[in-house]
Amino acid sequence: MPEQALTPVDYQPTDTLHLWWLSHPAAPVPVGTLCTVRALKGVSLRYTAHWLARGFALSEDLPLIDQEFLPTEKETAAGAVDDARPDRWGERVIRMLDKPPRLSLMEYLFYAGDERFGALGVSLSASAYVPRRLGPLPGFADVPAIEALVRRVLDGSPVPPEQRRLIAPGATMGGARPKALVSMQGAQWVLKFAEPGEPVDTPLVEHATMTLARLAGIRVAATQPIRLHAGHAVAVKRFDREAGTRKHALSARVALKAAGENLGYPELAQLLRRRGTTQAQCNLLHMQELFKRMVFNILIDNTDDHEKNHVLLVTDAGGYELSPAFDVLPSGQALGYQQMRVGSAMADSSLDNALSESSRFGLARPQAEQAVRQVVAVVNGWQQHFASAGVRPADIESLAAQIDRPYLRDQRQAWC
Repeated sequence: MPEQALTPVDYQPTDTLHLWWLSHPAAPVPVGTLCTVRALKGVSLRYTAHWLARGFALSEDLPLIDQEFLPTEKETAAGAVDDARPDRWGERVIRMLDKPPRLSLMEYLFYAGDERFGALGVSLSASAYVPRRLGPLPGFADVPAIEALVRRVLDGSPVPPEQRRLIAPGATMGGARPKALVSMQGAQWVLKFAEPGEPVDTPLVEHATMTLARLAGIRVAATQPIRLHAGHAVAVKRFDREAGTRKHALSARVALKAAGENLGYPELAQLLRRRGTTQAQCNLLHMQELFKRMVFNILIDNTDDHEKNHVLLVTDAGGYELSPAFDVLPSGQALGYQQMRVGSAMADSSLDNALSESSRFGLARPQAEQAVRQVVAVVNGWQQHFASAGVRPADIESLAAQIDRPYLRDQRQAWC
């Protein structure tokens, strides 16, 4: 099916767009029609007859039946479609660079473009995949120009039209951090920058935290620190792209809401058990790894572990797999609670709370305690690891005020 190029001026406000399946981008498949739901300021989905006959339910709240699926909350899209929208940074880029004549969720879905996260695409046409395209992805040599462009966006300064392709607005699911999409080493990487006024070199800290998590037996997305004229950016390798194919992905928010579950780690583990792959051992390993991620987030003071920072990849057979971890770094807030439910004491950031429902992660109590000891042993060496990753002594001292405060330090010491 031929694809057509599209520039922003070709788009006119519309209440109807079309959803496509792009697992194999050279052979896009029509999925359904997207329509504006004015009362909810949201977007609905109705499957095409072709998808009803040959496709699958994009999420559990979008079964393969011929009806219009409405969003369940204001300013959202139905089910899995909501994960096709840009993140907060992407919305900011769209507002400033594209300046759509109307700003509704339909515009954000369209302007997110062809390189949005996951395997869904949004098109102007029902008969051909006609997305919003920005041109070839920038490469490593373009990083200085991207950094300057990000600063212009942050400052609200005009951006030359020929440079707009350097920022793709739809590459991640959630977050307001400045970012761009680059091609490096034959793969796509999300390039993340620090926000103005941050007290530490946050991108380098993210790289150090992600590599520390790997030492704790947690699968993480590959990261590379990129030196800038001041500080760093961090490049995070996309895990929704593999060998020219695209992977369907659901945020924990969409997947848990679709299943009628609360937003919690134990609930996510049980969803993996119920909707995991046909390989039971693989599902169990992912459930147990999720427990380690939860413990690591508690101990490293990552209290920004919200439900869009956990992703499930959907296999061709419709099974769920836990994606590599991403957006893992100290939040620097010392809140004492996580963004998702941890255990019987709700979201409290304590190891006792984490252990309270360890059986729901497929762990017997002795196994759960051993997992805690493994993570504690790694986090105890966080300062040395951060220093070896190049994090400045002043930044380590600043982070220690939260990570090594008595509340967390005493919990670690109790398990040594």
